[in-house]
Amino acid sequence: MNILITGASSGIGLALTNRLAKSHNVIACGRNQNKLDTVKHDKNVTTLAFDVSVKEDVENASKNIEKLDWLILNAGTCEYIDNPTRFDSALFERVISANLVSVAYCLEFLMPKLKDGGKLIIMSSSSMLLPLPRAEAYGASKAALTYLAKTLDSTLEHIDVTVVHPGFVATPLTQKNDFPMPFLVDVEDAATRIIKGVEAGQHTIEFPKRLIWIMKCLSWLPQPIWRSLARRMKK
Repeated sequence: MNILITGASSGIGLALTNRLAKSHNVIACGRNQNKLDTVKHDKNVTTLAFDVSVKEDVENASKNIEKLDWLILNAGTCEYIDNPTRFDSALFERVISANLVSVAYCLEFLMPKLKDGGKLIIMSSSSMLLPLPRAEAYGASKAALTYLAKTLDSTLEHIDVTVVHPGFVATPLTQKNDFPMPFLVDVEDAATRIIKGVEAGQHTIEFPKRLIWIMKCLSWLPQPIWRSLARRMKK
């Protein structure tokens, strides 16, 4: 199979690249060619450097891509809004652009490369299940991604769509978190769960189950109760 992965130079994208390249041709994409060069240790991996948040970059990059079996839109970032009373709109715009608008660019220029029966995989987050403190930007971008993926799943007839809701995964991105991360998952384990889920034809992949179950239960609480809990978490 031919598989393209965005955000392939670190974290979940890198783990997926290493795992899938054992038996498939993988186009590993990222912004930094030097970082991508460290990924290209397998003969089945080719690299493509471009910025998914720049429309012209995505359009130009797509011209060199042949037909794909899987398109994995994994690139993203995370920044927190520490003081919502002094809302940082620039931060909000950066996160929405990197996590959400970039996916729209990829859908416009890369999704047409998918063969009939191909698979589109969009990396969302379990954070979309709950309005978590400090996640006004990150959570909003991921909730929108899930809505986008589920809408595409309802309307695309010749492409299978899968949305992924990982919990906390040990990556360079989560290493910056300054709060407890329950049920932290190893990045190799995360890649295994995602690949198995896609191969099994799952349209929603969620893990780890215990964290997802707890977050779904909390999401069913009346808003006044959740508001009280969330404010304690912030403190």
